[in-house]
Amino acid sequence: MLAILIAHLVAALCAPLLVRWWGRSAFFPLALVPLFSLVWVFGNWNTEQTVEIEWVPGLSMNVDMRFDSLAAIMSLLVLGIGALILVYCARYFEDDEPRLGIFAAEMVAFSGAMFGLITSDNMLVLYIFWEITTVLSFLLVGHYAERASSRRAATQALLVTTAGGLAMLVGIIILGQVAGSYKLSDVIADAPSGWLPGVAIVLILIGALSKSAIIPMHFWLPGAMAAPTPVSGYLHAAAMVKAGIYLVARLAPGFADSGPWRATIITLGLLSMIVAGWRALRAFDLKLILAFGTVSQLGFLMVLVGIGTEKAMLAGLTMVIAHAMFKAALFMVVGIIDHTTGTRDIRKLAHLGKKVPILAVVAGLAAASMAGLPPFLGFVGKETALSAVIGTPALNPAVSAVVVTGLVLGSILTVTYSIRFVWGAFGRKQLKRPSPAVKNMHEPTALFLAAPAFLAVLGAVAGVFSPVVDHIVSPYARTVDSYGQAPYHLSLWHGFNLPLGLTVVVVTGGVALFVAHRMVNRLKFEHPALGNADRVYDAVLKGMDTISIRLTGTTQRGSLPLTQGTILLTLVLLPMAVLAVGFEPELDFVLFDTPLQIVVSLIMIAGALGATVMRNRLASVILVGLTGYGCGVIFAIHGAPDLALTQFLVETLTLVVFVLVLRKLPAEVDDRGSAGSRLPRAALAIAVGATITVLGAYAMNARNSVPISLQL
Repeated sequence: MLAILIAHLVAALCAPLLVRWWGRSAFFPLALVPLFSLVWVFGNWNTEQTVEIEWVPGLSMNVDMRFDSLAAIMSLLVLGIGALILVYCARYFEDDEPRLGIFAAEMVAFSGAMFGLITSDNMLVLYIFWEITTVLSFLLVGHYAERASSRRAATQALLVTTAGGLAMLVGIIILGQVAGSYKLSDVIADAPSGWLPGVAIVLILIGALSKSAIIPMHFWLPGAMAAPTPVSGYLHAAAMVKAGIYLVARLAPGFADSGPWRATIITLGLLSMIVAGWRALRAFDLKLILAFGTVSQLGFLMVLVGIGTEKAMLAGLTMVIAHAMFKAALFMVVGIIDHTTGTRDIRKLAHLGKKVPILAVVAGLAAASMAGLPPFLGFVGKETALSAVIGTPALNPAVSAVVVTGLVLGSILTVTYSIRFVWGAFGRKQLKRPSPAVKNMHEPTALFLAAPAFLAVLGAVAGVFSPVVDHIVSPYARTVDSYGQAPYHLSLWHGFNLPLGLTVVVVTGGVALFVAHRMVNRLKFEHPALGNADRVYDAVLKGMDTISIRLTGTTQRGSLPLTQGTILLTLVLLPMAVLAVGFEPELDFVLFDTPLQIVVSLIMIAGALGATVMRNRLASVILVGLTGYGCGVIFAIHGAPDLALTQFLVETLTLVVFVLVLRKLPAEVDDRGSAGSRLPRAALAIAVGATITVLGAYAMNARNSVPISLQL
């Protein structure tokens, strides 16, 4: 596993040089890195591999890695589709593409970071890889940095996912402290219960939901379509957005029965599936149709892996594989359309299917899997999902009925926007001749079509040979509680049953909704019924800017005494409040050991008091230095000559600096206008001194080891 990470790192570092030498063809050798890594994954598929390297144990930052059945499934998607996307890049870009070398490095690095994320068994290390993918996503989405839309989309994705990641970090720390371990496998095996772990789980779910673009944190994903199509096909279909799904699936065996788990995931997942599916019917940009479809499908996946039963997990992982294949293929199809016609607007495309029938067939195969039609893997996954949710013991009957209804409605919308995508891209649209964009297009090369064609055909093959997929996904599904449900195996045919009947309802309803598109057009709203998430995002940013400006204007007025007073007041109030609330007064100390300490202390006090009333600046500095030298003498009396020498050296250097600065200032202090502020300053000074004294006393009493001076 470490070798795979190192290989991706080396390839990322070499990518700019390779692109400079070979141009876009450099993506071919770069694709070999995830491809050979995938060979290792296949070679170790049925074995569990672990790596444990001690690193900063005091911070629980050991490098623990674990390769199991779930990591194998995710590695198959991350590395396999990553290699295909890199091959696709070799024909998507031109040799003179700006910053192509940096782009290649970021894509390879992202593949390695995702592999590190899914194999991390230390929650803190997982978080590091989590944020690495966030930063790389920001760079990839903002590849066209000269465009304002790309900069906005990249910033939006960064802020939303980073905010969710910070919430997740707090949850990880709480969970690790409560469980007594940051090792993910140990925490799941012995999951803590109670209100505090519940809070930690909610915070972790915020990070997972934001990464997987679940409502209300979904709006960054449609905006991220400003990225190049290979980024959309990899990050926003197969890899990064699956990180949240992976984390929920990983935690489900231990926390599916915790209080807030199912209520949070199922509610937001169903809402995402239905709302985003409806929004997909309102878009005219092919990438936006797929983007909203991705949000809808991610909601579907989140519900399945979040229910926390063996059968639902089997369906969820099957749909994760199916979604990665058909959505990556469809995004690449859109890239080919945009590359050859110069547009993605379905209103400007007509007779494209007649012009490039192979591309139309590829898109039709992938869209059929997305719609859940037999014999594709999407059909197998959706039928398994309906079977898993109907009457599941993990939910009460009323909730189960609501979930089934939500999945059926969301699936109807999925069928509708799948048909709309294919018809909008390749249909004739009642035009007798090709539109200008189609008429003037150039034919895509066979190599350009290879990657999406492979994934589209693979979706059909995987559906026909679904028992093989069952062998892949069932080992991890069995780690989740079955709740008494009978074992279930993937298959194209399970007989005439309720899930099959619901599938017929879904397909019929989706076709009927598409046919009635004229009525749907009349139902469209000028403004989204649930508001515009982009406007909410802008309003939140504007509000935060306003608050920060007002807060800064209040606290940072250019007054040095006010700034110092705020800092010192915080130093007094915060520690003392914590001590008052969280600690018992267990103090055991003596004021002095020898009379010499009293003498030195009195000299220091006299120097401190003299410095407060002295008007001559140089004399004040010397008196302040007297307190510092007195502190060094006390260190020496206590048998710490090294501290004493350090104190003398620091104090001497400080005095020299002060004297040099005072040469530029008046000799006397003009404090005629500060008579009224002397009392507050004195009170603050006394409070700071008392606070430091109390904290020092508590620190001495909290010592649980023998001092070095007593060990000699």
